[in-house]
Amino acid sequence: MRILIVEDDVLLGEGLVTALKRQRDAVDWLQDGVSAIAALQSEKFDLVVLDLGIPRLDGFAVLSAVRGSGNRVPILILTARDQVADRVRGLDLGADDYLVKPFDLNELTARIRALHRRAQGQVSNTISYGDIRLQPSAYACTYKGRIVDLPRREFALLRCLIENAGRVLTRDVVVQRVYGWDESLESNALEVHVHHLRKKLYPELIRTIRGVGYIVEALP
Repeated sequence: MRILIVEDDVLLGEGLVTALKRQRDAVDWLQDGVSAIAALQSEKFDLVVLDLGIPRLDGFAVLSAVRGSGNRVPILILTARDQVADRVRGLDLGADDYLVKPFDLNELTARIRALHRRAQGQVSNTISYGDIRLQPSAYACTYKGRIVDLPRREFALLRCLIENAGRVLTRDVVVQRVYGWDESLESNALEVHVHHLRKKLYPELIRTIRGVGYIVEALP
């Protein structure tokens, strides 16, 4: 999952990036509303954590612009504003959830997982594909009941492909989902991850569409 954090508090922003990367997610961080709108217009994210009190354009303006453009990315408002009127306004403008600072990190990560499940049409925190089981909350993968050790990027890649089973994902799309802006990417790194997943699971799992990208076939 690729998450965009929009937060102008440096200490909180850095802390959120660190915590969410521990979930094996790709995390990008911006500190103002104008940059957030530009990023959401040009790139694909799975979820946004949005502060309201950000400079240049506040969170309400960002939310209004994003929903006005037809972008349905799940948005969780994370703010110190605890007035009912602010909550109502945020939710009416299209936010999917609202969490007031100070907050418990475990609650935040649980809400993020719940929003992503809802967006994917999942009812369980376990992602299943044939004999493969992924549990994002525990960063766990099993295949035919056997525990499979997956580093963060392999886990993120496998999750991305399984959640989009039946769809060809271009290399650029996969890179956006697995890597954040501040993470370096060697020229053949993605191919190496795919190779490792095929070896740890089974060779036919991921099919390469030459010159385009990758696909995990939809199950019958």
